[in-house]
Amino acid sequence: FTARNSYFEKAQNYIRMGGSVNYGDGGEPHDAVNMYAKYGTMPESVYTGLINGATKHNFNKMQKSLKAMLDSILKVPSGKVDIAWKKNFNDTLDAYLGKVPETFEYEGKTYTPLSFAKERVGLNPDDYIEFISQNNTPYWKMAMMMIPDNWAFQWCWNIPSSDFITIIDYALKSGYTVAWATDVSEPYFSWPNGVAFVPENPEKYRGRLTKEEKLFLFGNPKQEPIITAEFRQQGIENNSTTDDHDMHIVGLAKDQNGKEYYIVKNSWGESNDYKGFIYVSKAYVQYKSIGVMVNKKALPKSITSKIKL
Repeated sequence: FTARNSYFEKAQNYIRMGGSVNYGDGGEPHDAVNMYAKYGTMPESVYTGLINGATKHNFNKMQKSLKAMLDSILKVPSGKVDIAWKKNFNDTLDAYLGKVPETFEYEGKTYTPLSFAKERVGLNPDDYIEFISQNNTPYWKMAMMMIPDNWAFQWCWNIPSSDFITIIDYALKSGYTVAWATDVSEPYFSWPNGVAFVPENPEKYRGRLTKEEKLFLFGNPKQEPIITAEFRQQGIENNSTTDDHDMHIVGLAKDQNGKEYYIVKNSWGESNDYKGFIYVSKAYVQYKSIGVMVNKKALPKSITSKIKL
């Protein structure tokens, strides 16, 4: 339901921007909150998005069809957009995902998506705050997250990357979890091994690792470099830090040397060494994060004193 609404919102932006904006499957943590605020939510048992006996989502065919539709709308000789496209777009979503019920029954009561969000879920979307870190705009001010997956043109609080750690640590120790957007395309982010960290001279590791490199990197814990603002920004500017994936930081753990890692829940199944979880170093979070989103109640005073809530 949330993903479907995101597709429609993305499509509207794509048409308004004449096709000069990203349209694809990517997004950021704020998308889930924004869709919840505008459209509400519903149990997966009510709307799965799976039809014709399917048991797993595969949006590739649907996306090709939707993208072709949007591009054809923009190519009309007159340049005038027929507003009927919105109905046609939603009809196509219905064909691939099933029609969304206007009302539904849940535990003996009738709801709309918005009333279910308000009465049963009860989360306040205004309670969630997103942070980024870039040194080309002032810290402790709002800034645009300048990445393709920020199709919503969201503004976030810009902070030093060391404060990612301040926020995450405080949230976890206060009983909250954290939404995390990050680069996962680095070879030292190892899903099979269930670990992500920053090796010394990380820029030398590019592409597929050799067997010897894998053994060296993942055989035992390694020393990590100090992550400065300049070092982090270099990755942003040269596009080696990319907006790849969103995950869920759920806890803290220590390795055999007492070094802390974040326990992160991924959405790639349970095929790795830790059954769907990955241990991520704090240096990796400082270096490769796109952003973090957290409930404002989980922020320490050292952060809230510097931003306007």
